[in-house]
Amino acid sequence: MFRSRSQLEPKSKVALFEVTVLPHLPAAYNFARWLLQNESDAEDVVQESYLRALKYFQSYHGGDSRAWLLAIVRNTTYNWLQQNRSRQLTAQIDETTESLVAGDDQNPETILLSRIDQEVLRQALTELPIEFREVLVLREMEELSYKEIGALCDLPIGTVMSRLARGRRRLQQRFARHESGMMK
Repeated sequence: MFRSRSQLEPKSKVALFEVTVLPHLPAAYNFARWLLQNESDAEDVVQESYLRALKYFQSYHGGDSRAWLLAIVRNTTYNWLQQNRSRQLTAQIDETTESLVAGDDQNPETILLSRIDQEVLRQALTELPIEFREVLVLREMEELSYKEIGALCDLPIGTVMSRLARGRRRLQQRFARHESGMMK
C-alpha cells in the first residue's frame, strides 16, 4: 500500500525533499542573484526559500519541482525587497560565467572582445527593471517555457511574451549604444 506524502515519516519526507528539490539549488541561487543583484542577499533569500519549501513540501503535488521552487524563490525575493526597499541594491554581481578557454581559433583579441560583450550584457541585464529581468533570466538562463514563466510569475502568457520582447529590445538598444560608442 502506497502512503501519501503527509503520511511519510519525517526522515522519508526529508529524503524525498532532498531528491526532488535540492538539485535545483544552482537555479534558485542564479534567479535570486539576478533579481537582487547582490550575492549575499541572494544567498539569504535562497536559504529562506529552501526553509519555506521544506516547511510546505506537503503542498507540492508533483510536476516540475524546479518551477515550484523558483516560484518560492520569486515570492521570497519580492518579500525581501518590500522589507528592504529603502536599501540601495547597487552591489556588483561577481563574475560567475564560465571562464573562456583559449582554443586554437581564439586569439587574445577575440577573448577580450568576448569578455567585453559578456560584461556589457551582464551590466545591461542589471540595469533592466526587475519585471523584464526576471522573465529574461527565467527564459534565457533557466530555459523555462512561456507557460511555466506565466504560472511562476502569475502572468498571462501574452504579458510574458510582451515583457520578453521589451526586455530584449532594451538589451539590443544597450548593445547598439555600446557598439556605436566603440566605433567613435
